[in-house]
Parts: sequence; C-alpha cells; structure tokens
Amino acid sequence: MTMIEKAPSAIHRGEEDLPWVASEGGNEVKLLTAKITEGLWIVRTRFQPGTRVQTHRHTGQVYAYTVAGAWHYAESEYTNRSGSFLYEPAGSVHTLLVPEDNDEITDVWFQIYGANLNLDEEGNVESVTDAGSVLDWYLGECSAIGWDNPPVLTDE
Repeated sequence: MTMIEKAPSAIHRGEEDLPWVASEGGNEVKLLTAKITEGLWIVRTRFQPGTRVQTHRHTGQVYAYTVAGAWHYAESEYTNRSGSFLYEPAGSVHTLLVPEDNDEITDVWFQIYGANLNLDEEGNVESVTDAGSVLDWYLGECSAIGWDNPPVLTDE
C-alpha cells in the first residue's frame, strides 16, 4: 500500500448542508468547523448594516475573507470590501463595525485560532468565545430550528 492509498478522503460540505442561524442584531452565522483540540473555529457571518461587534482580543491568529459587503475596525483606517483578505495576529484588539449605509449584507468567512476575549469598556475580559462555546451555541440554535446534528466538521 502506498502513502496515497492511506491518505484520508476530503470532507465536503455544500452551501445547503449547514444551516444559517440567527445571532444578535439580525445577523446570521454558519459554523463550518470547530476543532476543539486544535483551538480552531471557522464561521461565516452575515452582518446587517450598522452592526457593531463587541471589542475583543484574539489569543490566536485570525484569517478573514470578505465575500460581500464592507466592514472595518474602529481602530483601523482601511475598509474590508468584497474580495478582501485580512490577517490578524494573536493579541490584536479591535471592534468590528459594518457601515450603516451598506446597501447589502456583509458576508465574511473567519478562520479563528484560540479564543476571543470579549472586553468591557475598561478593557476587562467580560466573556470568552472559543471553538467549544461556539459549537455548543451553534448546535443549540440549530436544534431550535429543527436541525438536529448538523454536519459541522469537529474533532469527533
């Protein structure tokens, strides 16, 4: 047997294989991956115009690709638009904002390592979001809309 024969097969998920679930402010989230042992979570988020995400610090690196719309960080000068790629190093702190005058939903794919430390106005950690908590939340929201056991790619 060669190495190629021992290689695992690819795992595919089509657009309709995982549901979008409602989140705060009329936004929607689709969890693609939650690898708890790797500290990795990949989500697609559809943001409504005018969305503000709580200021947070990343414990690991983040990669983001903007599929549609526009968004930026309150702490930065650039705007991410459709087709933009963004790398965020571990330790970065920012507040995600979607312009109120966007004329479409902003759709962003995030690959996140580690946790988001969600900060209050004084910079204190108010809550923590990581692969495990996102998976638990997503599965609960899926169940609430009648999607039991959606095929999220996990460690199991």
